[in-house]
Amino acid sequence: MTNAAVDTAQTITPPAVPLPKAVQLVLMAGFRRWYLRTAIKRYGSVFSINVPFFGRSVVVADPALARQVFLASTDDLINVQPNLSRIFGPGSVFALDGSEHRKRRKLLAPPFHGQSIKNYEKVIEEETLRETATWPQGVEFRSLEPMNRITLNVILRTVFGADGAELDYLREIIPPWVELGSRMATLPEPSFNTGPRSPWGRLAEFRRNFDRTVFALIDKAQADPRLEDRTDILALLLRSTYEDGTPMSPQDVSDELLTLLGAGHETTASTLAWAFERLRRHPDVLARLVEENDRGETNEYRQAFIQELQRNRTVIDFSGRHVLAPHFDLGPWRIPHGYTVMIAMANIHANAEVFPAPERFDPDRFLNTRTPTAWIPFGGGTRRCIGAAFANVEMDVVLRTVLQHFTIQTDSEADEKVHFRGVAFTPKAGGKIVVRRR
Repeated sequence: MTNAAVDTAQTITPPAVPLPKAVQLVLMAGFRRWYLRTAIKRYGSVFSINVPFFGRSVVVADPALARQVFLASTDDLINVQPNLSRIFGPGSVFALDGSEHRKRRKLLAPPFHGQSIKNYEKVIEEETLRETATWPQGVEFRSLEPMNRITLNVILRTVFGADGAELDYLREIIPPWVELGSRMATLPEPSFNTGPRSPWGRLAEFRRNFDRTVFALIDKAQADPRLEDRTDILALLLRSTYEDGTPMSPQDVSDELLTLLGAGHETTASTLAWAFERLRRHPDVLARLVEENDRGETNEYRQAFIQELQRNRTVIDFSGRHVLAPHFDLGPWRIPHGYTVMIAMANIHANAEVFPAPERFDPDRFLNTRTPTAWIPFGGGTRRCIGAAFANVEMDVVLRTVLQHFTIQTDSEADEKVHFRGVAFTPKAGGKIVVRRR
């Protein structure tokens, strides 16, 4: 029986944070980690807030209840409203729900599984070697920007297959768009024309330029006699059809490619910057990674390191759903229609009952053991990040390649503080490191 079929006479919402709406907005926008941590201590692992943009919301930091939300029927819960489709476009998978979302996910799945990802490993290694060739030795530098360049070049090459003038142009316009789009993603869009020089006007201008470039690349791909043999994501999407035999429209292809480019590189780059920030301060972990890497027999410890990294330094800290049904029953609570349910992923990753001594950075907690269901850096359920396996391989290959060619200097520097960039949380100093070539 769905929530829609249950008697809706009684609505029971969790305890509410009794602060003015504007104050909660400031806290969520600028001090979210501290605000949620403080609220959890005072009100428990489920509580209500009311903020502009998302409106009345229930924050969930309980692992079991988070799983219930992720596994809920799409008739009850849909994607959080509003969402990143405001930035990526109405043809993005972020904009779709129900059967349309399922059909699009099925269409997008092939490039992100099995042999397809294996084919991209060489590209990842090549881009890592190209970027690190100019790294300074014995001098402290930020790792965040190099990681952003690596991940952007990787996703551009895997999406479009080869370099060219169009890709050079996209390399130029995407980084400033990501920075601006991240800041605007959680702000309400004005109902009036703000002009071409405003942030919204600049986003619209970027979108026109992006679409023009992608449409040209689509025309080139469709005219390519080797299209059937190509392994890039654009070719795979152009060859794919829905069950009724219809292809994606060029605009939907452009929206999805922008989604992949926007969501597919910054979060991975941010996680990699945290990787170097952690390694600088954990010589024992670094030594074990280097030893395993030099043996070349396995990547078990490197995978455990990546999992602990995503838990200990969670880059995307919440995942949202919108209550579509008349209400949604969540544990003892009955959440009304129209509410947002926010899964506080970073706070769940800090749950001491699931992850003992959660403040400690300890890859061993993921070694030779089943990954807890409370480990959710990619979200969960039908909206779990479709590029999760790709991101994992990318981080694995980048770390493997860097450790093969460089020695990372360790010291007792204080941990870098967490910096919020609008969507992702990054090391405030950019993940500074000092390296020497091996």
